[in-house]
Amino acid sequence: MCDFCVIHAVKERMLSRRDLFKGGAIAAAGAAAVATASVVAPAPALADGHSTVVDLSHTTSPEFPTYFGQPGITIESAFNFADNGFNVFNISHNEHLGTHIDAPLHFSADGQAVDEIPVENLVAPLVVVDVREAAAENPDYELTPDDLQAWIDANGDMPERCCVAMLSGWGEKTETPEFRGADDAGVQHYPGVHIEATQMLLENTTAIGMASDTLSLDTGKSATFETHYAWLPTNRWGIENIANLDKVPASGATLIVGAPKIKGGSGGPSRVMALV
Repeated sequence: MCDFCVIHAVKERMLSRRDLFKGGAIAAAGAAAVATASVVAPAPALADGHSTVVDLSHTTSPEFPTYFGQPGITIESAFNFADNGFNVFNISHNEHLGTHIDAPLHFSADGQAVDEIPVENLVAPLVVVDVREAAAENPDYELTPDDLQAWIDANGDMPERCCVAMLSGWGEKTETPEFRGADDAGVQHYPGVHIEATQMLLENTTAIGMASDTLSLDTGKSATFETHYAWLPTNRWGIENIANLDKVPASGATLIVGAPKIKGGSGGPSRVMALV
């Protein structure tokens, strides 16, 4: 075959392939247009309207203060990268360590275990009640119905199925003895939620969660845990040692609780965040 014939044959094949691809592209575009016309636009994502994610969790470590005053976690290497080419750690910890969730089972005989909390209950409008001024004057301060009413007066009614969080300023004290506030008799001193405020939430709102930036929903000196016993058995949950509440607004944020899904658990360390 002559050189011209070879060149002509190659040219014809290239043109044929180009037309094939061109036709395929047109067909694909047409199919996509039809598909687009027949598909309903997706619902807006939960994050629509939010521009920032705020981490509301402390870093968990053996040094983080615990209610009982003993290290709440041990971390041991089972496999290390130098010897095995990968890392695996064996971790043993108390359920109620660091930023964690109290499941209803924590203070009831038959309440929901942490794995039984409906996932839709772990996403909630966030209500932040600021009691830092009162707590600075009295470490045993308890959030009152008046504090809740002051929030309502400033922000309107509490949202449906919200989480009400106490901002006492204690989240800044985690590396100091003041966080536990234990006196010579071993009694702890830090703010909590008064039983009357708890009852107000139970009777007058649909709140599903309560949070505190201290070691407990109850004040540190409490020996009766009235708020725990009133709140959790109603299949509501609590978050203790929540962090960075001063970085979110009093209203308007959405709380997301990354609770562990451990069968039969009474709670567990959680990654908690707010969409603002």
